[in-house]
Amino acid sequence: MAIINATDKDFAENIAEGVVLVDFWAPWCGPCKMIAPVLEELDGEIEGKAKIVKVDVDDNQETAGKYGIMSIPTLLLFKDGEIVEKVVGFQPKDALAQLIEKHA
Repeated sequence: MAIINATDKDFAENIAEGVVLVDFWAPWCGPCKMIAPVLEELDGEIEGKAKIVKVDVDDNQETAGKYGIMSIPTLLLFKDGEIVEKVVGFQPKDALAQLIEKHA
């Protein structure tokens, strides 16, 4: 499944069902650029278990503010619309895969 780029308008519907890993990022953020290929790789491996959603904090300040995003990248793991995990900063693929497995 392809990674979804969510906006303030469609964020709620993107996290409503199942396990969803949300990456809050910005184009100018170095660690965000480092984690992008990790998320692409992970997306191919978690098919059917979870989906990955990216939110550009510059363009979607309402959503970033709602979840208190202070530093990026911040990754929130939602299960059926509720936050179950939060990690800040670059994470290796294995750590993210374990995070998803725990809630899948």
